[in-house]
Amino acid sequence: MSGIEVTVISGRSLSQARSRERGKFSDEYTRSVAICELDPEDMRELGATEGESVRVTTRFGHVILRAALSKQAPHRRVAFIPYGAWASMLFDPSTHTSGMPTLKGVKATIERAPEAKVATLEEITHMKAE
Repeated sequence: MSGIEVTVISGRSLSQARSRERGKFSDEYTRSVAICELDPEDMRELGATEGESVRVTTRFGHVILRAALSKQAPHRRVAFIPYGAWASMLFDPSTHTSGMPTLKGVKATIERAPEAKVATLEEITHMKAE
């Protein structure tokens, strides 16, 4: 199997909040935000290992993230990506007049991408500007 189908949700994480104190351009922040948390069963089915690069694709875009095992209760086929520039690559940019994009419930495909590099915040910002 080349990938798995999931629903992506986004939100703030505790490690994101802590690492943000060092600055959004710090390696610590990137390590805490440029991740895709997966249920252990989904990770096994995908054939990915923790820390391995994965490509997450939605109808709005795609991004390379590091796979992370979810520490939450089992939630097959739901992937969590912390709020941030990397998650923003995957969601509808329209705010539908609310001022906040919809950051939950987007269908996605996740594939292993072991040779791919996770982009830095500077690189992500440049991609969004193109």
